[in-house]
Amino acid sequence: MISREPARRFDGPSDNARGWRGLPRWCGALALVAVAAFAGHQIAMQAGLARLREAAEHRLDMLATGLDADLARFDYLPALLEMTPVVPALLGTPSDTRLRDVVNRYLDGVNATAGAEMLYVLDASGTSLAASDWDKPGTTVGQDLSFRPYVIDALGQGRGRFYGVGITSKRPGYYLSYALRRGQSARGVVAVKINLEETERAWRKLPGDVALIDQRGVVILSTRDDLKFRPLLPLDALQRAEVLRSRPYGEAALQPLRWTQKEALDRDVQVISLDGVDQLASARTLRGAPWQLVVLDDLAPLRVAARNAAITASLAMAVLLLVAVALWQRRRAVRQKLANQAALQAAHDTLESTVVARTAQLRAAQGELVHAGKMAALGQMSAGVVHELNQPLTAMRTLSESATILLDKSRLDDVRGNLERIRGMVDRLARLTSQLRTFAYKGELPLAPVQLSHAIADAQVIVAEASKKQRVTIEVDVQPPALSVMAEDAALGSVLANLMRNAIDAMQDAPVRTLRLEARPKEGRVLLSVTDTGPGIRPDILPRLFEPFVTGKAAGSGLGLGLVISAQLVRSMDGSLRAANLDGGGACFVIDLPAAIAVIHNPPVPSHSPLSIAQQE
Repeated sequence: MISREPARRFDGPSDNARGWRGLPRWCGALALVAVAAFAGHQIAMQAGLARLREAAEHRLDMLATGLDADLARFDYLPALLEMTPVVPALLGTPSDTRLRDVVNRYLDGVNATAGAEMLYVLDASGTSLAASDWDKPGTTVGQDLSFRPYVIDALGQGRGRFYGVGITSKRPGYYLSYALRRGQSARGVVAVKINLEETERAWRKLPGDVALIDQRGVVILSTRDDLKFRPLLPLDALQRAEVLRSRPYGEAALQPLRWTQKEALDRDVQVISLDGVDQLASARTLRGAPWQLVVLDDLAPLRVAARNAAITASLAMAVLLLVAVALWQRRRAVRQKLANQAALQAAHDTLESTVVARTAQLRAAQGELVHAGKMAALGQMSAGVVHELNQPLTAMRTLSESATILLDKSRLDDVRGNLERIRGMVDRLARLTSQLRTFAYKGELPLAPVQLSHAIADAQVIVAEASKKQRVTIEVDVQPPALSVMAEDAALGSVLANLMRNAIDAMQDAPVRTLRLEARPKEGRVLLSVTDTGPGIRPDILPRLFEPFVTGKAAGSGLGLGLVISAQLVRSMDGSLRAANLDGGGACFVIDLPAAIAVIHNPPVPSHSPLSIAQQE
């Protein structure tokens, strides 16, 4: 009796159990990635903060020293004027207009030498009697400045310092005051106003923002105009009353800044939020005034770098985990392979008789394939050898014919030179067999520094007859002239001669026949381009240009192996060879080779031409 009950699936629970067993491993891997990301972020952030703090410390040293020097530069002026007879005389007779004019001019001369913004004298009631700018609009002469803190401090304590906006000039400045006394009573005050705008402009040339904060927490100097005369925190009632009395900030509204402390890294280093932007604030208290100098550095670039470091760390951890998983999977595959081999061995025992019968057939087929492969390799090697020998033999024939003509003309030195070149080419042909053997058994050539200008000159000798016959102009531009590459001399000469021969052949019917070789260094490499003014490479051949037996020449003109051999020689020299058509017509071949470690100056010229290879098919 056949049961109609549906077949039950027994693999579902097993699959679910396997999935749940893998969940802890996935969670552990994600946790490791998260830990790596967190550690990378923290390390990059702390390192970046350390660099910012160090740079800020250097800037604070420079800025604070410069500002203290600017503030102390005119300390001597008030005391100097006390020793001048005309100033005490004016305080004794303030109504003497002639004496006042003398003091005005004297103050103008002293100030012109000292370089302060303004120098002026006040009587004991705080009224300005004489000033260096008496003849300019906005002068303090006649103004009652008794409410200014620097006047009050000078009359009460002998000296005063103050930063504020001028009552008449409306320009901010730093004021120094000094009491002029007779006995114990103060007769008047000498005041100097110092302009710090030049200092503020110098700050703008430095990286980051700079702010100078006074004792009330108000920014009085800054590289950002939107921060000036704004307090970090709202002023209390007592501070507002003092500001209304002494008017240090002119008509400024004193709108508080959006300044929030987020983290204190040190006593004078904080992470703050200014107008919603996180910045590193580094502060320094000045020696010459109760002010703080603060430099601000934007933390956004640092956080971007930390985020990138976190991403890099997480990716690195993910790669490590993937490598670990790959190794584990490999071990599993090995174990599975061993199990499969055991099973296959059992199956092999049952099929042994069949395998024995088929083995004889396979051996016969294999023998035929090996024979065919040997014949193909022999044919390709023969074509390559013929290709390689053709150009040197042609050059030797040309040189021998030339030697015959020169001998008839009794030009023995030239004959001797041709014979030496022929001897060099014979040496090259001998080296060809060695190089072909190396080419067959090794993937790399012995590399040494080769000066490009000499290699190009040697290649020109080989193609000289063909270029003259086709009326081709050869231009060579190697910059710098001593530019050298790491290559094998003979192999590089073979590649250059082959590319130049191909270019000459391609320009047979061109109206303009110019062959240009140009070499330039680039990031530890050297790019050597060989361009012609021919018709270019056919579009159907260009993608397969470096494949064997691909040629754009007429049948019988070539075998299509020249560029294949050239490309392989360049690769064996740790380089690359690529080709493209130019927009204005013609073809361009670019050889990319490693630059020599040191530039060779005036190396000896080789006495033989480089080994040539067959021209492009």
